[in-house]
Amino acid sequence: MKSLAIASRSFSKHPVLRKEVLMHYPDAKFNDKGLQLSGDSLVEFLNGYKTAITALEKIDESILKRLPDLKVIGKYGVGLDMIDLCAMNKYGVRLGWTGGVNKRSVSELVISYSISLLHKTVFANNEVKRGEWYQVKGKQLTDCTVGIIGCGHVGKDLVKLLQPFNCKILAHDIIDLKDFYETYGVTSVDLEDLISQSDVVTLHLPLDKSTKNILDSDKLNLLKNDAVLINLARGGLINEVALKKLLNNNKVAGAALDVFEIEPPIDQSFANMDNVLITPHIGGSTEEAILAMGMAAIEGLENSKNPLSFL
Repeated sequence: MKSLAIASRSFSKHPVLRKEVLMHYPDAKFNDKGLQLSGDSLVEFLNGYKTAITALEKIDESILKRLPDLKVIGKYGVGLDMIDLCAMNKYGVRLGWTGGVNKRSVSELVISYSISLLHKTVFANNEVKRGEWYQVKGKQLTDCTVGIIGCGHVGKDLVKLLQPFNCKILAHDIIDLKDFYETYGVTSVDLEDLISQSDVVTLHLPLDKSTKNILDSDKLNLLKNDAVLINLARGGLINEVALKKLLNNNKVAGAALDVFEIEPPIDQSFANMDNVLITPHIGGSTEEAILAMGMAAIEGLENSKNPLSFL
């Protein structure tokens, strides 16, 4: 039985992570062809290997039932929406995963996007490119009301980074975080109040059945006309059609979208809007975060757990 196969393209081409892997698994196989592995090609790549490192590759029962030798998966990245944890448990495959290792990368970007949207830098930059030159009035992040939907690893880190800005911070989470909220001056509110009261609304949730389309048309229509919306979590949390309508009609001031339900997005109209900032899923793409996620995946091969423990 062969030791380790690394399906992730980005992991495979990272020199530091490759070196670390080869120190522990000298016969490891990397995805050096840069293939986007799925279905049959993923099964063929992982066949005969005891352990694997995956990232955006979809791991479900249709894959696992064809890989009888696979015993451990190390997850590269902080999302688990591409892995069927129940199927892993059914086929006796353990999971190595550490949440939140990219939290500072993501929370810094939220601050950056908040300031950019509030100061209308996207619009101002586009105006200059069109040959215009006039001052565009924006708004400071300082003293704004920031609503954080999901106060997990990233949400908590964002709360800490917001402290010097003297913001009123609202949070909505299914977990009671009373002690943390009291320490950092956060007010726990229901989702509707958070959306309707915030100048900045930012999402930090996993994507599952309970969060799918959590910002549907009705919820989006609660946004203030001068509010901005940020999503660096997962596509599928927001009804993109409803959001586009609000932006086109100036019913919301702006949006920053780093993730989409389908990536790359088929509909390119968001990218042509002056009040929208689009990036290609770069929230966790700092060098520091990439290394942290990679090291966590490697360590997870030795410190794996029953996948159901992550539910």
